[in-house]
Amino acid sequence: MEDLWTVAVAVFQLWMFVVVFLITLPAMFGLSLGVTSVYIQILVKLLEWATIRIQRGRQEQPSVPAPLPNGIIERAEGSMEEEMEQLRRSRSLEGGEFALSDALYFCKKGLESIVDDQVTQRFSSEDLASWNLLTRTNQNFRYISLRLTIFWGIGVFVRYCVLFPLRSVPRLSMCICFSVKYWLSEVVHLTCYRICARALSATIRYHNKENRPQKGGICVANHTTPIDVVILANDGCYAMVGQIHGGLMGVIQRSMVRSCPHVWFERSEMKDRHAVTTRLRAHVAAKTKLPILIFPEGTCINNTSVMMFKKGSFEIGGTIHPVAIKYDPRFGDAFWNSSKYNMVSYLLRTMTSWAVVVNVWYLPPMTIQDGEDAVQFANRVKSAIACRGGLLDLAWDGSLKRGKVKDAYKEEQQKMYSRVIVRQNGISATNTRPH
Repeated sequence: MEDLWTVAVAVFQLWMFVVVFLITLPAMFGLSLGVTSVYIQILVKLLEWATIRIQRGRQEQPSVPAPLPNGIIERAEGSMEEEMEQLRRSRSLEGGEFALSDALYFCKKGLESIVDDQVTQRFSSEDLASWNLLTRTNQNFRYISLRLTIFWGIGVFVRYCVLFPLRSVPRLSMCICFSVKYWLSEVVHLTCYRICARALSATIRYHNKENRPQKGGICVANHTTPIDVVILANDGCYAMVGQIHGGLMGVIQRSMVRSCPHVWFERSEMKDRHAVTTRLRAHVAAKTKLPILIFPEGTCINNTSVMMFKKGSFEIGGTIHPVAIKYDPRFGDAFWNSSKYNMVSYLLRTMTSWAVVVNVWYLPPMTIQDGEDAVQFANRVKSAIACRGGLLDLAWDGSLKRGKVKDAYKEEQQKMYSRVIVRQNGISATNTRPH
């Protein structure tokens, strides 16, 4: 019994040494010991070996299921107008103007949208081409060979018994440290967020740092997870704007607002929206205040796309600092599916994943142009973020995750179809008119 107690004390001392000297102190001074980089390199080699072993095992065991493709339907690249133009050209070569089979194209598009629409799939986890040794991404590959099973078992022990305890303490200390006064706000914020990033084994690559958001500006970014805040605040301080949450997230928000003038609001209350707009304009007008951090999508998207930006963020005025965020899905799924997991469950999944590897691109500042309204400005910023982050640029509203499609969206699609048909028939009539 005494020997067991001695071992427990030794393990606790080792754990405290790692937390204090390898996580907390380096984070306070913004230093990197290179431990996370070595850890990521080892993970990359291990996952590459696992992928090769799975491919070999699939050849030896045909019964092993193959990974599902990304999406149920394979869509052709190009816009609807381009596809209809190809149909028109092929029909003009045959000497025809209009065929009843033209309607089949629109039927096909409708069935594709019903079976696998572009909106719903943005709120499920990103598909992986290979297994990352996490049971949550595939339930079968760990049985493909004895060595793979052993490595998977060791991984479970490391993630739940080593990484998870190390990552728990910084989360609790963050809520305590956020309670300090404003004059220590920036120092404490940077320290807390750096501790959290290191506790998650986060490897963050910041690009074009000369474009970092400045005080009195508005930083807008695509949104994948609440960890986006930790990733961005690890490189600078921000005043947060967002929806009030309950549970653990609510506790964190209440702790944060004690040390910095963050703006939390209820989306369902229009009065709060007007008050938020007034407060944001006053904040932007004071050029000495921290830049505002806003996620204009209003919900988390699954790391593959950027959806419609709400125009409210672009009506405030001031300079917009776009930021593109892209996570590496090989080391863990960063996407928060709030309709499936609560905050505690999501944090448990994140803190027991391998690591968080992310790229952050600071884009040049943008301002509204002459003759440009807030919607057009928002779309221009969204397109720039999608292009730089290698994400799909979608026009759909992320609020469709919880609500029905608005009649205006349906009418817009109907008008687009009618324009294509009218233009197509007009071109056909011109080609067949006698000269």
